[in-house]
Amino acid sequence: MNERLLISTLFLGLVALAVPAVAQETVVIAVEKYAFSPAEITIRPGTLVRWENREKRQYHSVFFEQLGDKPGDYFFPGESRERVFNVPGSFPYICEPHWQSHGMKGVVHVKE
Repeated sequence: MNERLLISTLFLGLVALAVPAVAQETVVIAVEKYAFSPAEITIRPGTLVRWENREKRQYHSVFFEQLGDKPGDYFFPGESRERVFNVPGSFPYICEPHWQSHGMKGVVHVKE
């Protein structure tokens, strides 16, 4: 009986090690009325941030120049973009086509 318990425990431990890490938490930022809401967030490392385009007709982008993003990755109403932040720091971003005309920008702060 104890041998079965030991084998089961070891097996479950190995399975737990084999499962890839997933984001600890998900934070949603609404993209609507030419704004990110909330525009500034503070999260822990490992958090997934999802930007959801809730406009009726307008496309947007979430452009992190500092992280090496390529311009032009637009997403349309009903679509979303996601990113997991694993490293502490402050990461400013903009909506590439609307940051000058509508002030669409935000910041993700990642703190331990």
